[in-house]
Amino acid sequence: MAMRGFGDYNPIAVFVCLMSCAGIAVFTLNPVIIILSVIGAAGLWFVRMGTDNMKSHLLGAAMLVVLPLLNMLVSHKGATVFIVINDNPVTLESLVYGVFSTMMLVSVLYWFRSFSQIMTSDKILYLLGRVSPKLALVLSMTLRFIPHFSRQAKKIDNAQKVMGLYKEDNIVDSAKGKLRVFSVLVTWGLENGITTADSMTARGYGTVRRTSFSVFRFGRSDALLTAVTLLLLGGCVAGMAFGGAEFSYYPKMTGIPRDISSLIVYICYGIMTLLPTVIETEVKLRWHSLKSAI
Repeated sequence: MAMRGFGDYNPIAVFVCLMSCAGIAVFTLNPVIIILSVIGAAGLWFVRMGTDNMKSHLLGAAMLVVLPLLNMLVSHKGATVFIVINDNPVTLESLVYGVFSTMMLVSVLYWFRSFSQIMTSDKILYLLGRVSPKLALVLSMTLRFIPHFSRQAKKIDNAQKVMGLYKEDNIVDSAKGKLRVFSVLVTWGLENGITTADSMTARGYGTVRRTSFSVFRFGRSDALLTAVTLLLLGGCVAGMAFGGAEFSYYPKMTGIPRDISSLIVYICYGIMTLLPTVIETEVKLRWHSLKSAI
C-alpha cells in the first residue's frame, strides 16, 4: 500500500477538508471550537513543516499579545471590571473575547498557510480549470507569484549588501537600502509580467477554447476522505443549527454548553481538525519505521 501524506490526496479532498475546518471556526467563537481549531491548524503545519523558520510565526504570536490587550482597552462591555482608566472600565469579558477572537484569526491563518503550501498552481488549475479556466489561471499565477516575489526580493537584497550599497546597522542607510530594493523589485515585477504576457500571446493563449489535462485521479482513499469530511461537517452544521456550541461573552460569559448537540459539534469538529494531522503523522511514523529497519 502506497504511503500518502495529506498533501498527496486529490486536491478536491484536500480542499473540502481544509475549507471545512476553517469555515466552522469562522462562524463561531465557542472556546472549545476555537481551541480545537488552533490545535488542528498548528498541528498540521508543524507536522508537515517542522520547527524550521520559527520567525515566520512571529506574526501570530504578536497578534495573540497585541489584539486582546487592544480589545480590552477599546471595548468596555462586560460586567467584571478589572480597573477603571479615565472613567473607562477594563473588563474581564473584553479580555477573554479578545483572546479567543484572536485565536480564531490565528487558526484560520494557519489553515490557509497549509492550504497555500499544499495547493500548488497545478492543483488550483485542476480544481477550477473546467469551471472557470481564466479564474483558475489568475489564482494559480497569483499563488506562484507571491513566493516568487519573496525569493527575488531576498536575491536583490543580498546583491545590494554584497555590493556594499547599504548596511543594516545604520537605520537611515538601511531604510534607504530597503526602499531601493523595493524599487528594483517593482521594476522586475513589471518586466516579468510583460514577459509572461508576451509568452502567453506567442503560444496562442485565448485564441481557441482551452482544453484541460490533469495527472490527478480521484481514487477510493480520496472519496473516503471527502465522505468522512462531509459527514463530520454535516454533524457540526446540524449540531450548531440546534443551538449547539452557542456561547456569549457579554455582558457575562455563559458556561460552556455541554448538551447533546454541543457534544456532537465538539466530537465531529475535533475529529475533522485532527484528521489531516493524523494522516501526516501516520505516514511519517511508517516512513521512520521503514528507515530504521534498513
